[in-house]
Formats: sequence, structure tokens, C-alpha cells
Amino acid sequence: MLGGFGYSEYWAKEPQRRCYHASTGWFYRRRTDEPAGLKTPKKEKFVKRDKTQAPVEAPYVPPKPQRTTKPVPDKTIEIFEGMTIVELAKRTGESISSLQSILVNVGEKVDSEFDPLSIDVAELVAMEAGINVRRLHSSEGSEILPRPPVVTVMGHVDHGKTSLLDALRQTSVAAREAGGITQHLGAFVVSMQSGASITFLDTPGHAAFSAMRARGAAVTDIVVLVVAADDGVMPQTLEAMSHAKAAKVPIVVAINKCDKPAANAERVKLQLASEGLLLEDMGGDIQVVEVSALKKTGLDNLEECLLLQAEMMDLKSRIDGPAQAYVVEARLDRGRGPLATAIVKAGTLECGQHVVVGSEWGRIRAIRDMVGKLTEHARPAMPVEIEGLKGLPMAGDDIIVVESEDRARMLSAGRKRKFEKDRLNKISEGRTEVLELSEEVPERVEMPMIVKADVQGTVQAVTDALKSLNSPQVFVNVVHVGVGPISQSDVDLAQACGACIVGFNVKTPPSCISVAATRASIKILLHRVIYHLLEDIGNLIVDKAPGTSETQVAGEAEVLNIFELKGRSKAKGADVKIAGCRVIDGCVTKSSTVRLLRSGEIVFEGCCSSLKREKQDVETVKKGSECGLVIRDWEDFQIGDIVQCMEQVIRKPKFISSESGAVRIEC
Repeated sequence: MLGGFGYSEYWAKEPQRRCYHASTGWFYRRRTDEPAGLKTPKKEKFVKRDKTQAPVEAPYVPPKPQRTTKPVPDKTIEIFEGMTIVELAKRTGESISSLQSILVNVGEKVDSEFDPLSIDVAELVAMEAGINVRRLHSSEGSEILPRPPVVTVMGHVDHGKTSLLDALRQTSVAAREAGGITQHLGAFVVSMQSGASITFLDTPGHAAFSAMRARGAAVTDIVVLVVAADDGVMPQTLEAMSHAKAAKVPIVVAINKCDKPAANAERVKLQLASEGLLLEDMGGDIQVVEVSALKKTGLDNLEECLLLQAEMMDLKSRIDGPAQAYVVEARLDRGRGPLATAIVKAGTLECGQHVVVGSEWGRIRAIRDMVGKLTEHARPAMPVEIEGLKGLPMAGDDIIVVESEDRARMLSAGRKRKFEKDRLNKISEGRTEVLELSEEVPERVEMPMIVKADVQGTVQAVTDALKSLNSPQVFVNVVHVGVGPISQSDVDLAQACGACIVGFNVKTPPSCISVAATRASIKILLHRVIYHLLEDIGNLIVDKAPGTSETQVAGEAEVLNIFELKGRSKAKGADVKIAGCRVIDGCVTKSSTVRLLRSGEIVFEGCCSSLKREKQDVETVKKGSECGLVIRDWEDFQIGDIVQCMEQVIRKPKFISSESGAVRIEC
């Protein structure tokens, strides 16, 4: 009971509503005058918005692209024969279980993480993990014998490197070279008068072949730096010195052309000493020999210096076991297929062995020496040409011998995947860098190119030289490179992408290909000399460049007198002032923008509304003539003012070639 009332009587007299309690699942009754749930807030007083201030209209600014984090630089580890999975995991930074799963995927049996792995399997596992490797080959062997030195001849263009080699081996290679300059990297074995054999590498001296000189320094034991006595130290001389120092290779200086009247060997020595070479004459350890390739003088002294340097280095190599070799050059022969010129570093390279060269593989079908004679094997420091590869390798690749064809296929496929992955990463990084540049990026005209050359090294050199011609206005895009003559597929590709075909040291294409290229409006450039090629391409780039718009002074006129026309009708307008001028330079044109100068300062810039000569309307007044000039919205002329006539011109970039052969496009 509640105050004399029952519960039923109380709820019957009060207004009610039925509610449901979610947590208990029971229905209960609630008075309707009680607000359900939270209490509603009191309404605030309405405040009228002040509409006197207009909203600020800000221009739309597009959001800047988010700068992605730069990728971690490529990691390179050293691997060796017989390393365990534990050791490989420590070097790669990967877990042992992940490396074991990779081994299972590549078809290798895994018993324990302490089992030794072959160097090929270790490389394959590391590449699958996205890590670059460097092989550490064991120099231990039952036969370690002295070997001939590998000598690279380097220096500036036209300083007589090939002529010096011709004098040593009694040949005439320099006379047969296109343009009189070396454009390939050649390897020769020269039997000296003392009976010793020396392997020589001849490098080109042109600025475009820097990569060839770097490869020569990487594989060599001694560098012969050839400097012309009448020319002195030049840019490629300094570059050759830097390559030799980077490879930690001893240098022997040969001062050539000492027979010329303008020769000054002492000046050359002072220049070399000022560049950091410690010559023997100045208390250093670098030998200097004065020679003349034309007169064949001083060659005995050069031979003695080279053999002495080789004896001091005590050059020895392993003879037995699998070979390690280095690709110097590669070319495509029409009848024999891909051919690679290589120098053996250690071991013996034999016919029938399965090799992996870069990302290509094959079984050695034949080995020829540099004379073209077939041989069954190649010993250390011996330059040979091998055939039997499935594809054309890159100059600079290492040659490794593997135990079976399956292992060669597997390693080649893994390297190709890694190469393609790295290539795609570089493309994506390049796009990211473009997005991170400033917003105002000038538009560039794309100039696609297809490069074909006789050997792989020349293809790389020509491609690098063409890419160096990139400018803010023209982008040289090398869409395809290849070794061999120009084919129909090259013409089809050029037609698809609108490219120009560059053939260097290749044969003239057949008439059917030339006709097809002419019909498709495809330009084919054939050259044998690198100077002419770069000059021709440079002129094409200059012609295709859109140029930059600039304002120039087309003519100047001096104000001699001022005339005023009054009493004109309302229909013809108000009074006007006419400047009587004499053109002192160039010509004055009515349609051009004019600029008024007073005491050398610009006081007004506008357009010409009237130009008359001898009471006749004219469009142009040349130098030395008098005219009447009216400038729109300007009447404050003074005698002595200068009226300049401005015009818009398109300035094209310039192709600049230096004496050393280096070229550039200057905008």
C-alpha cells in the first residue's frame, strides 16, 4: 500500500507509458511527464549572423604529392664456396627458416642449417632474397705458377696509344681504324724481344668511351699512361689516372711523340707531378719512359720497365680448377652467334664447360685466341674469344663455370629475374623523383632513339654519349639497343614509337629495309666515327628543341621633335602628340611593343597606335629614316627620349663540342 492506495490504484490515476529495460529484459511503466533518457539542453538565445563581411575566396591549391621514403640502397654481401645457411642468414639479415624455404623452392635439399652450400646455390638464395652478391673465389690450388702481366694502354685521344702498340707488335692497326681513332677495346698478346709475353689491352681515348677505360683498368695489372710530348696532360689523361688510382693499379708513364719539334718532355713531367703522380725523376716510384712510336725509339726501355714492374708484383695465378674470367667485349656474329672476348683471371677455361656470363648461360663450343686459332683451353692472362652462349652478355660481366646445364639454367634465370626487378625499381624511383621536383617543371620534347652497333661495349658507349646530350628542352630516350645490323624489326619498332635509328659501325641495311624506313618517314643515321655521330645527333636535338621565348630590342629611334595636333572633331578623338623620330638602329615596326627610355630608365611600355613616314601610314621604318610615332595612352614626350621596338624571338639551344671530344647541349 502507498498512502492508503494500492499500487494498481496509483498507476491507474497517474499518466503512464510502457518502457522496456534492455539489460534485464523486463517491461516497466514510466510517467509521461518525466523526460526519458538524458535531459535536453536549454535552447540558447539566437544570435543574428553578421553578414557585412564577405567570405574570403582563396584560390584552390592542389595538395602536394607525398614524398615517399627513399628506398634502402642495394645491399651487397660476399659469398664463398661451402658457406652454411647460418652464415648466409647472418650476412643477408634474413631468418634461417626463410632461407630454407627459398632453398626448397629452388629445388635444393635441406637437411640442416649447418650443411655447406655451393657458391652457386648461395648466390641464387641471396638473389631471391633481393640482395646483391660478390663472389670470393679461393686462390688455393695445387698449381700456382707465374703468369704474364695484363697491361692496359690508356690516355687522351690521338696521343698515339694504338701506334705505340703497333710499334711493339709490328702491325698497322691504327691505319685501318675509322677516323684514325680507336673506338673498341682490343686485347693482344705481344711477344717481346726478351722472349717474355705481355697481354695488352688497347682502350679508346675519346670522352664517350669512359666505361671502356674503366673496364680496362678493372682487369689490368699495369697501366701504361701515354701522354703526347707536344700536347701534354689533357682531360682523358686525368680520367685515365683516376681510373688507375680507383683500381689500385701501378702506372708506367710513356711520353710519346718525342721526335716532334714541339716536344717538351720536361713540361709533361711537371704537369704529371702537379696532378699528384710521384715520378722517379722527382723522388717517386712511377717509372717514366720517353718513346716515339713513329721512329720506334725507346721501346726497349718501355719493355724493361714493364717486365721490372711485373717482377716486383710477383704475378701468380692458380692454373688448375674452374676458371674465372672477365668479359672485355661482346659481339654478335651472323654465322657463329654471340661471341664474348674474355681474359682469364685464374684457373683453366676448357671447351665443353657450362658457364654463366652475367645473366646469360651456355656451353662453350669453341675457344679461339686473338689470332683466330682454335684452342682447347685458356690459361690465366690469356685473351680468348668464346662461342656457344645462348645470348649476348654485357661487357664487364664475370664468367663463372658451373657443374651442369641445370645449374647454369637456374642461375641464369635467377639473375634475369633480379636484373628485371632492379630495372623496374629504378624506373619507379625515377618517377618518384620527378614527382618530388618543383611544381613548375618545363615541358620537354621526347626524342626516342634505337641504337645498333657492332659490339656490346660500343653500344654502351654510344648510349651513354646520347644520354649525356639530354637538356631541359629535349629528352633523349633510348628505347632499344642491340648488337648487329639494322633489321626489319628495328624499323617496325621505330615506326611504333616514332624513333630515329642510329647505326654505329654496322653495315648499310638492305634496300628493302631502307625503302620501308623511307615510307614510314624513319630516319636512319649510319656513322663510323664517334665525332660525326655526336655532331649529327646534336644538330637533330637543336632542330627539335622548342627553344625559349625571349624579348629582344629590334630597333631604336631617337625623339628629335614633338608635334601636337589640335582642333580635331569629337568623332576623331582628342588632341594627340606625335614624336618625330629618327631610327638609329635596327627597324621600328608598328605591330611591336614599344618602350620609352629617358636617361636610360624605362618610363613607359605600351603599343604603337600610329606610325607614319612622309604623311603615309607604314608598317616598318628602317635605320636612318625619319618617322612620326604615336604611342597609345602616352603623350609626355621629351626631346632626346629613346623609343625601343621590342620583339619576341625563339632562342634555340647550342651544340658545343670540346677539343677532348666531350659534347653538351647548352640552353
